[in-house]
Amino acid sequence: LAMNPIQRPEMYIIGAQPVCSQLPGLSPGQRKLCQLYQEHMVFIGEGARSAIKECQYQFRQRRWNCSTVDNTSVFGRVMKIGSRETAFTYAVSAAGVVNAISRACREGELSSCGCSRTARPKDLPRDWLWGGCGDNVEYGYRFAKEFVDAKEREKNYVRGSEEQARMLMNLQNNEAGRRAVYKLADVACKCHGVSGSCSLKTCWLQLADFRKVGDLLKEKYDSAAAMRISRKGKLELVNNRFNMPTQEDLVYVDPSPDYCLRNETTGSLGTQGRLCNKTSEGMDGCELMCCGRGYDQFKSVQVERCHCKFHWCCYVKCKKCTEIVDQYVCK
Repeated sequence: LAMNPIQRPEMYIIGAQPVCSQLPGLSPGQRKLCQLYQEHMVFIGEGARSAIKECQYQFRQRRWNCSTVDNTSVFGRVMKIGSRETAFTYAVSAAGVVNAISRACREGELSSCGCSRTARPKDLPRDWLWGGCGDNVEYGYRFAKEFVDAKEREKNYVRGSEEQARMLMNLQNNEAGRRAVYKLADVACKCHGVSGSCSLKTCWLQLADFRKVGDLLKEKYDSAAAMRISRKGKLELVNNRFNMPTQEDLVYVDPSPDYCLRNETTGSLGTQGRLCNKTSEGMDGCELMCCGRGYDQFKSVQVERCHCKFHWCCYVKCKKCTEIVDQYVCK
């Protein structure tokens, strides 16, 4: 969904029935929802694209950098393993859908929803007006739950099986992603009054910047809980010393591959050819990023704006400076 709108915009002409049958990766339940809510599909695609971008930003300095591998499954075979990376991907994708649909409602792009109808917050000062056109996060949450979870809910696996474990893991992480958007939505206000005196304020519910959602989910990724399936068909902690995860937490059922070497089976692209930071001791440092294989040094030319001066009135004039910098690449 994230890839298709870019490549084939003609598929998104509303009323063109083939749109749902031609979209790859939809389950039967999602295809039905697609036919019912065709105008939503372009925004689901937008949400998926913003999720990929956010994932690549959050993991830009890690061995697994959220690479999109091919157009059929976007992330390739890495998603077949129930690892913490997969957990993050499911969560951020569900969050992207909530985000895009909630905003589309506010902007009047969808016929089935409009501005947010959230109740007035109790702590809002009495003389402030409530009810500017807010992002409809309630509708976005409900629709994303229906659409994204449909794929998992229509599967019927043997109780206690690995497949059931993976299904429950996906549902948990989808929910954590949706809740991250819901939790971070906050009140925004605008002043009215003579020459900006702010004698009156109008307030509404506004989505947080998607970067904040990505940051929160990255924290959840770092503290994700290892789970296994019980005989009763419920997820339980591998290690009982930890607290049971809440609906806002990420969970995983398989250990992560090390992502050091290219491996067609696991879908790992390896870190050969990746840029690394020679002075860092973190994951982006050459030692960890290159998995001890060593690295090559090369020089590259960087052009930057410099010696900028403000001219009255009203523009800034800069020169271009070139600098030769050392860069390091994993062997």
